[in-house]
Amino acid sequence: MRAVVVREFGGPEVLELVEVALPEPGRGQVRVRVAAAGVNPVDAVTRAGVLAAAGLMAPRAVTGIGWDAAGVVDAVGPGVTGFAPGQRVVGLRDRLDVDLGAYADHIVLDAGALAPLPASVSFERAATLPLNGLTALQALDLLALPSGSTVLVTGAAGAVGGFAVELAARRGLRVAALAGEGDEALVRALGAEWFVPRTAGDVAAVVRELVPGGVDGAVDAALLGVRALGAVRGRGAFVAVAGGSEPVGLRGIRVANVWITADGPALAGLAALAGTGRLTLRVADTLPLERAGQAHERLAAGGLRGRLVLTP
Repeated sequence: MRAVVVREFGGPEVLELVEVALPEPGRGQVRVRVAAAGVNPVDAVTRAGVLAAAGLMAPRAVTGIGWDAAGVVDAVGPGVTGFAPGQRVVGLRDRLDVDLGAYADHIVLDAGALAPLPASVSFERAATLPLNGLTALQALDLLALPSGSTVLVTGAAGAVGGFAVELAARRGLRVAALAGEGDEALVRALGAEWFVPRTAGDVAAVVRELVPGGVDGAVDAALLGVRALGAVRGRGAFVAVAGGSEPVGLRGIRVANVWITADGPALAGLAALAGTGRLTLRVADTLPLERAGQAHERLAAGGLRGRLVLTP
């Protein structure tokens, strides 16, 4: 089969499309014929060697790329129940230290990292869901705010931020969304009650004008750090979505970082919401697997709304 791998770190040009042996599922594992793979910022920093330099990956000769996969089960390992060949699924590869990722014709995942995919959700749309949807969901779980609380979501028009706005609103949270001025209609449609322009010089001041005393919590998808922390009330909660971006918990604010983990049941819930139109999946564009390098160039250029998707 074909797979995109990295043998040495660098720019998009180091992504190689190679022929490798078809992997076999072990006990508790499922092999999926990939129909679509999401392209995420973590793929780019893995390719560039940033995660290895930070000690998050052990040195290895070959590194697989890609976390999000949607496709059809074509083999199951011993002990697997609940999945069968021919079934439509979506899944998350949450390990960095592997030879093969989702940028491939097939991927082997633990059964617990997979979820059934409703027929109403295309593979391309589904491939935008696992990493970003679960990150948003797990960030909100870390905030642990009761219904009626207020929450700031930065980067609200982005992939993680958009899911965070929509899922927060579904939990009964009142959302202040920070995004580009051209995205106000989008974030309000996702459920934001207040809009904060990304160009606001003093984010905390603008938010506190809208929510006197500050919001109860924040999901910092734009990695603003201390600039967003000032918008949170004393003894509130703050969740960063990237390692190293979390600020010091001043004023008794509970600060956490969401370290994504695969969660099949939670992913199944998200997929079910998407299947009934209650969760918005956004595809910026689709490209064939052999154009993975071009996808990374477009990702680096920015300005995307939704995720790029590779189709083997």
